[in-house]
Amino acid sequence: MKTVLRKISMFLVGLMVTTSADAAVVRDSIKSNILGTVRYYMVYLPDGFRRETNRHYPILYLLHGFTDDERSWQDKGQMDRVADELMATGEAQKMVIVMPCAGGPDTKNVWNGYFNMPGWAYEDHFFQELLPAVEQKYRAGGSRGQRAVAGLSMGGGGSVGYALGHPDMFCACYPMSAWLNAQARPDAALDDKVAQVTNAVAKRNPFDKLDKASDEELNALRQIAFFIDCGDDDFLFDNNIELYKKLRMKRFNAQLRVRDGGHTWEYWHNALRLCLPFVSRNFK
Repeated sequence: MKTVLRKISMFLVGLMVTTSADAAVVRDSIKSNILGTVRYYMVYLPDGFRRETNRHYPILYLLHGFTDDERSWQDKGQMDRVADELMATGEAQKMVIVMPCAGGPDTKNVWNGYFNMPGWAYEDHFFQELLPAVEQKYRAGGSRGQRAVAGLSMGGGGSVGYALGHPDMFCACYPMSAWLNAQARPDAALDDKVAQVTNAVAKRNPFDKLDKASDEELNALRQIAFFIDCGDDDFLFDNNIELYKKLRMKRFNAQLRVRDGGHTWEYWHNALRLCLPFVSRNFK
């Protein structure tokens, strides 16, 4: 009888946590002078954000994959459910989560990619326009110790590229099933958007970056905590394992998880349950 009552009590507590939360996901936009267009992004605001107007939050930039957009983590990955649960139980800190748009399904007419390339200076837009505007508007981030980056597939590679390219900006990086390298297509037309993002990934691959880094650069990069997460059936598995081995060889603070699964939303949805506690532990 006591066991039954305990289970009922736990259920009611869980129900109250779920129904009393005022966490929200909102869609916002920013006019980009660099890209010459309006860019949309989604923002997860934790429970208490509207009430605690003087509170400042850490921030996670959560990047989508190739052919996806700012809505994908919410619509396909149901990230709000994971975030609500982990923050309610204390497994993750309350944080603001920003999901920017760096792509779309129409790969012929819409640019995809987080790095700068001919006709698409997205990295400049991210660091010069989006990041400062978002952090000021949503009372979040503001320093390296209060900022992390994560992503899946193309966004996983983008998160690694951003962390290694801007070590003064992020305390933690959590790539999932990351697209880390590619065969360059130097003769591709400038308006071939798929070829240009492929070339950008090839140019910014982390293996060359780590091999060519000076001791001083490596010391700065070692301040970032890395967590590599990739399924054992993922077609990008070998590159992800190679990155982990390279980071370990260079004496980085790096973790690896290989779980059952492939290049799927089921895998990435579950990966968030590791990602959010990991970045929480590394926020200063």
